[in-house]
Amino acid sequence: MQVIIAIILIFLVVLLIQAAAPFLLIAAVLFFIYKIYEALYFRSKKFLKIRQEIQSYIDECNELNQHIENLKQSDLKYGTTDYGTAQVKDTSRYKYKRKELDKFSYARHVCNCSLTVCRSAQEQPFKYVCKYFNIEKNEESLEYFEELLNNFSAVEEGKVYLADKKEKILESIRDRIPFLIKRFSKKKLDAKLGFQQIDFSDLYFPKYTMQYISPGGNSSMKVDVIFNLDNLERFINYLADQIKWRKSVAGQRALMTPKLREFIKQRDNYSCCICHNSTANEPNLLLEIDHIVPLSRGGMTEVDNLQTLCWKCNRSKGAKVV
Repeated sequence: MQVIIAIILIFLVVLLIQAAAPFLLIAAVLFFIYKIYEALYFRSKKFLKIRQEIQSYIDECNELNQHIENLKQSDLKYGTTDYGTAQVKDTSRYKYKRKELDKFSYARHVCNCSLTVCRSAQEQPFKYVCKYFNIEKNEESLEYFEELLNNFSAVEEGKVYLADKKEKILESIRDRIPFLIKRFSKKKLDAKLGFQQIDFSDLYFPKYTMQYISPGGNSSMKVDVIFNLDNLERFINYLADQIKWRKSVAGQRALMTPKLREFIKQRDNYSCCICHNSTANEPNLLLEIDHIVPLSRGGMTEVDNLQTLCWKCNRSKGAKVV
């Protein structure tokens, strides 16, 4: 009976393919014609002229995109101690599956620990991140994570400004782009104009993982502590409560938080203190908070040592004192 049903189904499929063949052929021809039209358009003088006219704006957009990507690489310092790697071979008489052992990792932000540590880290994540990832509770660590929060805040703001900047560029030429190209070749249009791809994901946030894998490899537990903007701000406050101040008296030193960043921008009238460009002149201008005397030269996170800079001036300043 099953063989008869299978034969009937195959027969019906063949009939459907034969019936649809003319339509598939037409669709294939139309697709081929469109691809020829698309290729000719992107090589046309009309399109090349449009690209040339907006090239400087695209370059600036891509420059901001690269700056944002560089800021994402700020987390390079803390991790577990590197004890090396070893080759493991199971020589037991019985062939256990031990499937959980495949989760074992030597990654810098992964700590392989006991079940007790995992459960404790679930209750007090900041305490155990400090303990098992070599983060000292001192001013140096505090400054590092403040700078991390400052950079990552600029990344999140920059992604929004970058998307708006790109959309305005495309809007300025929208009426000059053929409907079919806008409708069916949007990604290729972006690429042919020269736009770099914008990464809107938040996967760059540091993730500290404590995981337990049983000796038999049959059970496991994992605790992830993701340092997104909210957790970074809370971690900064946690460190500030734990450290013994050397450079300043507790209570006199400001903490680099989103609230402080916004206060500095407002104080400086949302204008760059070097080039004096502002969001009033350029709504999609990415403004960043800069230490006038850099942390690397003994500067501190204090209101009088902070200034608003546009991303270009901040990048060119580097560790210089302005």
